Amino acid sequence: MVDERRASALLRLAGSTGIAERQLALPIERVIADRGFGARNREFLEHAAALAARAGRTALDRARLDGSRVDLIITTSCTGVAIPSLAGLLVPRLGLRTDVVRLPITELGCAAGAAALARAREHLLAFPDHVALVISVELTSLTFQRGDASMSNLVASSIFGDGAAAVVLGGPPVAPSPRILDARTHLWPGSAHLMGFDVEDSGFRIVLDRAVPAFLEGKVRPLVAALCEANGVAPEQLSFAALHPGGRRILDNLERELGLGPEVTDESRAVLREHGNMSSATVLFVLERLLRRRPSPAPGSLGLLAAFGPGFSAELALLRWEA
Repeated sequence: MVDERRASALLRLAGSTGIAERQLALPIERVIADRGFGARNREFLEHAAALAARAGRTALDRARLDGSRVDLIITTSCTGVAIPSLAGLLVPRLGLRTDVVRLPITELGCAAGAAALARAREHLLAFPDHVALVISVELTSLTFQRGDASMSNLVASSIFGDGAAAVVLGGPPVAPSPRILDARTHLWPGSAHLMGFDVEDSGFRIVLDRAVPAFLEGKVRPLVAALCEANGVAPEQLSFAALHPGGRRILDNLERELGLGPEVTDESRAVLREHGNMSSATVLFVLERLLRRRPSPAPGSLGLLAAFGPGFSAELALLRWEA
């Protein structure tokens, strides 16, 4: 039971998240049902595979490619366990070749979508004629813990939602779209307690320290500056961004720290408002909104992609908009 004090705190929290709606893969009565890890994971396998296949097919159709053209498929998810991996389960659903390289990323949390794009880029640098397909699918609603009135569970229940998204890299250019120029990863030692999962009989229990936004303050700009300097540009040249909206306060802090105007973070705030935090899939939703933005970023303009996850860690990429 949630006592009156915590109920009041939860209502205040929900009103301050900047989230208007979220999507759930399961009916709400199933989300809040008391069940064990096995039942939750069976639900993950059923719904995550279907959502991932739909997202992958949409991305391939937009790229005007058949599944047989894909040489590498990277799947990211941290809200369920699949062996064979989701990548393997998607081979027949998407018409992928039986020799497609499969790379599942399962333990990078919210940072995994950005990390997957970086790994796909590295593959394409080695094999420039290849096509890579990145699919992120997260059913964070499966982590809801009935009867847990801790602030960590209440915060997670207020901000996380379900979603799936996919990106095609390589193949014939589809304009307008961003190109990854460079990518960096960073792990802050001694910060593993800030975010993650405890695995219990009832499933994944989210660990989410309220100090995460404060922890990040002042730590991101040096990383962005180093990434820009390595490519001969200045942070002030960044004119668009795909920032993982882990929460409203994190976006506020990034705007101040990186000197970004609110128009640069519009897409991130819109995704947070309309979908909540969908872990690894969220930054891909932001990229999709950038593709639909009118007017598009100017050809040749530079942008930043950033996501943060358990570890505590950061994944950054420098983007250039291609006409």
